[in-house]
Amino acid sequence: MTSPVLSDPADFPEPTLIAVNGVQLEVFEAGRHHGGTPVVLCHGWPEHAFSWRHQMSALAAAGHHVIAPNQRGYGNSSRPGDVTAYDIAHLTGDLVALLDHYGYDDATFVGHDWGAMVVWGLALLHPQRVNAVINLSLPYQERGERPWIEVMEQFLGGDFYFVHFNRQPGVADAVLDANTSRFLRNLYRTNLPPSAPEPGMAMINLATAETPRGEPLMSDGDLAVFVDAFTTSGFTGGINWYRNLDRNWHLLADVDPIIRRPTLMIYGERDTIQQSANLAAFVPGVEVATLDCGHWIQQEKPAETTQLILKWLDQRNAT
Repeated sequence: MTSPVLSDPADFPEPTLIAVNGVQLEVFEAGRHHGGTPVVLCHGWPEHAFSWRHQMSALAAAGHHVIAPNQRGYGNSSRPGDVTAYDIAHLTGDLVALLDHYGYDDATFVGHDWGAMVVWGLALLHPQRVNAVINLSLPYQERGERPWIEVMEQFLGGDFYFVHFNRQPGVADAVLDANTSRFLRNLYRTNLPPSAPEPGMAMINLATAETPRGEPLMSDGDLAVFVDAFTTSGFTGGINWYRNLDRNWHLLADVDPIIRRPTLMIYGERDTIQQSANLAAFVPGVEVATLDCGHWIQQEKPAETTQLILKWLDQRNAT
């Protein structure tokens, strides 16, 4: 049994609000501007730049300029009211504008969960701004012949949370907002015991469950950072990313679907997200690593994740 890695939230960098692409992003940095290869860390849902707390100082110590934004909808970054303001064009446009702000032609982009989806999209829509990709948990998603939510609804049903977010807008948002602390406490767990699927919508069930399963992923102090952030921002901005999946499907219709940048894919062996059987077909030459953990890879296995990333970056720079 592993215990959560303890950290002091006070050690995390102070943020800067940066105006890009018509919004303001709350950005955390480590390392020296133009002092080394820029590495941009992209969080998932329902996360925060703080989810990269274990990687930032090590990457900076290795000579990288580390940039970890709270993407639109999160933390103290802008939260536009229009659902379509969270489509893949806007989300990748924010990252391109962030590079422009710092004066970088390109960067290495690291994504976890939904952050990985955005990084895959960035490498498709703006390949010249990406020198390498490192993604955690979520493999490349093949576009297919039908929109994603339509397919999920057919095979997984209306209670599957991706579908529920789209077909019942506002319902889950309200439940999560009313139970922020409980939801995040119940979600951020490790070593979950096997259990039969429950009826209903999984995220709403987590938000209303009295007793958490498994073990806590992080210390109470670290969890408080996430709780405070979502108490302020609410969940709608992040959920709106899901509400653009079919819009993204249309936006990517005429885009070359092949990722043509060096790529490292890191899976969690016990993640509920399945590993891709045909990843190399869309990401030629991808290198794959798997860690013995669940979904919250960089927080569950912080040292191992950091080591994988640094070793892979070192090997790339040596060639």
